[in-house]
Formats: sequence, structure tokens, C-alpha cells
Amino acid sequence: MRRDPELSAALHPLLAGRFSPSRFDPAGAVDDRALGLLLEAARWAPSAGNSQPWGFFTSRPGEPDHERVVRHLAPSSARWATDAGLLVVTLTRRFVEDTELLYSEFADYDLGQAVAHLTLQAEALGLASHQFRAFDLEGLTKELGPKPGWAIVSMIALGKAAEEPLATRQRRSVADLLSAPWAP
Repeated sequence: MRRDPELSAALHPLLAGRFSPSRFDPAGAVDDRALGLLLEAARWAPSAGNSQPWGFFTSRPGEPDHERVVRHLAPSSARWATDAGLLVVTLTRRFVEDTELLYSEFADYDLGQAVAHLTLQAEALGLASHQFRAFDLEGLTKELGPKPGWAIVSMIALGKAAEEPLATRQRRSVADLLSAPWAP
């Protein structure tokens, strides 16, 4: 399949407009209502067996827990993520508490579904989101102390973008999506 401009133009605006900013406006606060809507959107994501194996640790500038998260950012993400109105640490429940038994072999996939719902709700609220993994995983895990069986996976910075999306963004082609995983 070649790139079809008609299909691209018909893409829902929430999907077409979404981008990951590399700068946030430090004045772009995320209020309690917006935070509640973001978490509600994540709550309604589908999951294997309705297990909902996801959790979030949220922090906003000025809140006591914000520094607990910010201090573990890698220099590459600290340059822009500290200005976001909200940082979200994403967690998944991979194991049954106090055992090595898998809680859900789909836990990471299900977390991804919840994050996708959250980021689309952010877009609907006029907020930008940038998902990332540039932080000290071991240090953040020690700092936050998730319950047994839970694992930190990634972070999301949300807020008001301090830049406009690029006019043309490079994306893999549909043909590449269909052929990339298969051996020739």
C-alpha cells in the first residue's frame, strides 16, 4: 500500500494533531479537573480479562512529590520535562504479589492501551503529551517504592506545548507497517 493522502486527511483530528513536544510552557498548569479526566480516560481502556493492570504516580510543579520524580530525570529529558504541567509515572502489575507468577502476560500491552487513552484525552483537552523513558529507573523505583508485583515502565510529560508541531512529520508507511515484521 502506498501513502494515501485521502486517508491521511480523513484521520481523526485528535490523532492527526497529536505530537510530542520537546518544550513545554512552564505556565501551562494541569488542574484537578483535567487530571481527573485524564485518569478517567485511562480507566476505561480495554485490558485482557478486564484485569486493568496499570497504575499511575502523578506529580505537578509545586507539589511535594514533584521533586521526588524530577530528581531522577536524565539530563536529556530534564531539559524539557521539568516545565510540563504534569508528570505521570506509568506502572504495570506484572506479577502476583510475593510470587514469581505472572499476573498478566499482557500487562505491558494493557498499560499501553491505558496510556493511549490518556494521551488522546489530553489532546481533546488541548494538552500536549510526550512519553519517554529517559530517567533513572532503579533510582525512581527505589524512591517511589511500588508495591510487590508492580513495575515502573515509562513516564509522560503533559501540559501546554511551547512549540508548534512540524508541518510535515515523518512516519513509516503503511506498507512498511505490514512488511517490517516478516522475513523476506
